[in-house]
Amino acid sequence: MSREMSKANGKSKIEPSEQRKPWMTALETRFAEEEPNLGSSRQRLIREILEHAEDTYFLSSRALAQKYNLDPTTIVRTIQALGYKRYGEFAADLRSHFVARITPYAVMKSAVREKRSVANHIEHTIEMDLHNLNALRSQLDAKRVLEIAKRIDRARRILVIGIDFAAPLSNLLAYGLVSIGYDAEAPIGSAGNLRQKVLLLGAKDLLIAISFGRCLQDTVDCVIKARDNRVPTFGLTDSEKSPIALFSDSSWITSTASPSFHGSYVAVVAAINALLVACSQLRPQRSLAVLRRKEQEFRSRWYTPLSKKAANELPSKHE
Repeated sequence: MSREMSKANGKSKIEPSEQRKPWMTALETRFAEEEPNLGSSRQRLIREILEHAEDTYFLSSRALAQKYNLDPTTIVRTIQALGYKRYGEFAADLRSHFVARITPYAVMKSAVREKRSVANHIEHTIEMDLHNLNALRSQLDAKRVLEIAKRIDRARRILVIGIDFAAPLSNLLAYGLVSIGYDAEAPIGSAGNLRQKVLLLGAKDLLIAISFGRCLQDTVDCVIKARDNRVPTFGLTDSEKSPIALFSDSSWITSTASPSFHGSYVAVVAAINALLVACSQLRPQRSLAVLRRKEQEFRSRWYTPLSKKAANELPSKHE
């Protein structure tokens, strides 16, 4: 579940000149290195395969050749020019590239290709949710959770960055932290607003970034900017090779694998719940005091049934 990266021991040291380079998959890296040595036709072929990975990652060498109206030996020689000894090695990197560069469209297209019934799609989705949750349960390290909880407790202010589908996750974490007495915020709005918020952070604060797969540019930019300003950073992501894991001081790796176009966040929510429990129990008396005050001041927010007399005085739906 977790992966720690320490600046002190040099494991995560990233030179400023490296931070702005585009994050590339293993296959993209090979192509970038060998591109000057490839002919124009081979360059076009590799670009086509990479740009349409959702249509190519599952194909055999023969099927791939058929798709592009080529001889199978042309495919084999092209991947050998990239440094692969066997097609299977290339296919493994292509699948990893597909997963890393996956988009909602690509996921949906892949799911449609399977030609399952609607009921079967539903069952498959729930099975994947359970698989992700069980994986989290088997890997969950309470000590790691406590470490991050203590880091949150030391922070003067916590900024949680999550965009698009990750926005509800950032809101859940920030709102939960505020509910037990922490100064936390999940900012919304434009990229400019996010970056302005990051610029207000200092060494005594904490930035938490939530993003998955290839990760959203604005979220990654916020992490890099925070690191540039020596702000501690923590990430929630789904791969040790993702930009969030690469640029954050520490990160938790939680699977979001799903046949659904929007991914599965069941395990991520469970991880956030574990973190909120740890934070609340670090200072239980403070947590209780804040929750008690909130309950007293916001008592009117809860639903209260009307008396029978008041209910009878309400206008009818048909009036």
